[in-house]
Amino acid sequence: MTKYARDEFDRVPETSARQGVHRAVAESRHRRRLVPILAVGAAALAIGLVAFLFMPKLGFTSAGDTLAVSAEQSGSSAAASPAPTASGEAPASQAPSETPPPSGTPSATPSAVAAIDKTQPVAVFNGTTTAGLANRVGGTVSTAGWTLGTLGNWGGAPQQRSVIFYSGAAQKGNAEALGQLLGIPTVVDSAEFQLPLVVVLAPGFK
Repeated sequence: MTKYARDEFDRVPETSARQGVHRAVAESRHRRRLVPILAVGAAALAIGLVAFLFMPKLGFTSAGDTLAVSAEQSGSSAAASPAPTASGEAPASQAPSETPPPSGTPSATPSAVAAIDKTQPVAVFNGTTTAGLANRVGGTVSTAGWTLGTLGNWGGAPQQRSVIFYSGAAQKGNAEALGQLLGIPTVVDSAEFQLPLVVVLAPGFK
């Protein structure tokens, strides 16, 4: 207790629930400010909830989902496409095959190696019953540029088909050339005759 006497200002009940006026005004202003904020927050929450529930059903997706899908598609495309080869280089399977250079001298065929020598005498024998056949065939041989040898009738073993006998491998090309001229495909190497080329006409020769 103080030493001074009590006056009228000391007559305030100690248990009074009354408060200062400035406190009540401050609390009412604070509550008024909170009301719009809470209303805006509630509205934003409601809009977000509606968008979350209904927008996926309407076909709308967020930007993050779109970017993720695009990145995934581009990654799969890059993995599927093969790595490009360097410019100027072709794959091993498409490399042009190198052909061996041609040899200096081409391989000659046997007919080209054995040159035709028409200076070799050609004997013609008639082994048929047709008179004058040897002379007629001899004229054909002579007209083709060959040197004509003996003409006559065949006195050897009867021949079943016309044949050209040649003496040695050097005369084989000449015998084949005569066979093409006269239509006689059969040529036989024989040392029996002393002539290089002998034509024997068998029955049926035309």
